[in-house]
Amino acid sequence: MSILASIRDDVQCVLERDPAARNRLEVLTSYSGLHALWAYRVSHRLWEAHLYLPARWLSQFTRWLTGIEIHPGARIGPRLFIDHGMGVVIGETAEVGANVTIYHGVTLGGVSLHHGKRHPTIEDGVVIGAGAKVLGAITIGRNTRIGANAVVVKDVEPDMVVVGIPGRPVHRSGAEPEAHRPDLDHNILPDIISERLDRILARLDDVEKAAQANGNGKHDAERIEQMPDYVI
Repeated sequence: MSILASIRDDVQCVLERDPAARNRLEVLTSYSGLHALWAYRVSHRLWEAHLYLPARWLSQFTRWLTGIEIHPGARIGPRLFIDHGMGVVIGETAEVGANVTIYHGVTLGGVSLHHGKRHPTIEDGVVIGAGAKVLGAITIGRNTRIGANAVVVKDVEPDMVVVGIPGRPVHRSGAEPEAHRPDLDHNILPDIISERLDRILARLDDVEKAAQANGNGKHDAERIEQMPDYVI
């Protein structure tokens, strides 16, 4: 893909995923995520040419200019959209697939001092909510949604929703996202703790009913009912 075609594709990507984007000129001049991505592509070519120091200089200048730090050694696919972007950090060995959306405050970080692969691999169509941290040489499966401020330190299968600290994946519901149009509803997340508590309470009710039906536990049931709520 030529440079002009790549820029055109990046701009169209923003227009598709950000309702606040009004026209191409606004996107070209006002979106720091695009500016950081374009600068990364130049610094990545310098990095691959073994011009490591100039690549890092350009990366650091871009960080100062946009608030987004993308290491020139990272590998990033087409149509990445970094929305707002302030505070985004993408580490050296991170790999980002096509049609990924990243919101501000996201870190694709490492957890090891060893050389080699130590940052995450993000597959196609993933959406990472604001403030989320994805750490280590893990893989986030395609079309997964990661909720805001989640901390993910283990592999995630495709088509999952991840919430909490540490991040807990659950199977997503609904139709699979279309190509070039990730599922941006990263505010629609399950309440895993509440659901599990409801299951525990329902199980306790079943056990109590079974005990009473068998003629056992009647005394205990009456004692529990007489306890004040704060003891229960």
